[in-house]
Amino acid sequence: MEEVKINMPLLGDEFPHLKVQTTHGPMNIPGDLRGKWFVLFSHPADFTPVCTTEFVAFQKRFDEFEKLGCKLIGMSIDQVFSHIKWVQWIKAELDVEIKFPIVAANDSVAMKLGMLHPGKGTNTVRAVFIVDPESKVRLIMYYPQEVGRNMDEVVRAVKALQISDKQGAVAAGWPNNELIGDRIIVPPATNEEDAKKRSKEYECYDWWFCHKPLEK
Repeated sequence: MEEVKINMPLLGDEFPHLKVQTTHGPMNIPGDLRGKWFVLFSHPADFTPVCTTEFVAFQKRFDEFEKLGCKLIGMSIDQVFSHIKWVQWIKAELDVEIKFPIVAANDSVAMKLGMLHPGKGTNTVRAVFIVDPESKVRLIMYYPQEVGRNMDEVVRAVKALQISDKQGAVAAGWPNNELIGDRIIVPPATNEEDAKKRSKEYECYDWWFCHKPLEK
């Protein structure tokens, strides 16, 4: 049996260059999006129940992503004609207008992103890539076909990445962490002198666990 080689970008890698057709016309990804955050997410197939609920959920949060300066892009290995018809169906039957482009990928594109998992069939799994303005992959999530995603977590992840770039690390469940709420974690001291100063400069549980207010 021929071995199937699966490629996938790793955190910190530049997002693979893709020349694709979408429901909004041809796109070069990430070239056309350089200087912007974007979320590219794949779905197994058009005209399927879980995927339909996901697309509606992403669209319901479209304005939140826009406020974050973050573009949404959908993707599956269905043809663009299928994408167009599905988007029309969602508008006609569910009264939701899908405003983001959907990529008509092929197996080659899907393999570049590690979206085809042989153990899960021939459709793309539910992948999410969050990419920063430098076209670097910052976060990756994979879900199986049978489990829909939580779009509030995708929104939270984009916000958290943007905040952490400017202010420091964020805690579990940020901005609603059980210990420190929305406060920002200060990097641990790396020498004894700084460790002694930490509790005087910040609120701390110990010198290695200090936090500061979120800058609004």
